[in-house]
Parts: sequence; C-alpha cells; structure tokens
Amino acid sequence: MSDASQPDRIFKVLFLCTGNSARSILAESILNKDGAGRFRAFSAGSQPKGKVHPLALKVLKSFDYPADGLRSKSWEEFAASDAPTMDFVFTVCDSAAGEACPVWPGQPMTAHWGIEDPAPVEGSEIEQEAAFVAALRYLKNRISIFTALPVASLDKASLRAKLVEIGQSDGASSSRNSAA
Repeated sequence: MSDASQPDRIFKVLFLCTGNSARSILAESILNKDGAGRFRAFSAGSQPKGKVHPLALKVLKSFDYPADGLRSKSWEEFAASDAPTMDFVFTVCDSAAGEACPVWPGQPMTAHWGIEDPAPVEGSEIEQEAAFVAALRYLKNRISIFTALPVASLDKASLRAKLVEIGQSDGASSSRNSAA
C-alpha cells in the first residue's frame, strides 16, 4: 500500500464475488457508509449477473444503507490501467476466492471473507429476506472490525494476519479462510 502513513488518506477497497449481485454489493454499501470517509468501497464479479438482487437493495434500504447507483459489474473494470488503485481486495464468496483473479495495479493486500450466498435461498419471501439480513450482519461485523484497525500504523504482516482473522469470524462459509 502506497502512502499508508498519510493520516488523511482514503483507502480503496474492492469486494469480489462471482455474480456481483448480493454479498459484494452489500459490502460495498456498508463500507462506503460506515467507513466514514476513511475508505472508498467498490464491488465487482468474475461473472457478473448484470443486475443487483432486489432483496439486496431492499435490505440495504431497510438498514439505512445507500442503494442508489449500485450495479453489477465485471472485475475487469478494476484491472484496467485507468481504474482506481486498490489498497485491499476481499473475496466474499468461495468460488471467487478459487478463481484466478486479474493482476491488480498497486499490489493490494488481499483476504478471503467468505459468507454464505443469500441469493439461492428458497422458501418464503421472509425466509429469503432473512438470508440477506444475515449476510448483511456478518459483513457489517467484519467491516466494523476492519474499519477499527489502525491500518496506517500496522506493518504488512500484522495487517495481513488481522485481515485473515476477520475472514474467520462468525458466518465464515468454509474452511478456506486464508489470504486470497
């Protein structure tokens, strides 16, 4: 991470998922609000669905998170030479963590924060919405821990260990919670 020691620096974070319709979208919105100007979040997918899941938008709004302007997009947008340089890249689904990611400009720090996908949950609308609420809560907890870290003052090894630890917190979707 370049210039991490600047106290007024805004860290850029990319959340990745395969479809970029639910978990990564939730994470983008949560961090943009809860990061209080210290972080700027983005999201993308390896195989974007092209639209944001309606329940992701509904749940974000119900928890007073911004939903306007969120869109499902390819991670290729963030691998382009004119893309913002990321400081952190977090995979939030197991399949994206296993895929060969593009080379990110600036060599961002990476970690896997996998949680279960709420999109395929079947049942009543209440049961489906409950899956999105659970995903939002797990992501919010992880993002709260992340935003509380003294990012600018931790050495890379300590920061990497903390990021991996966050990915192993409640709601982890698999045992592959290591650096992505």
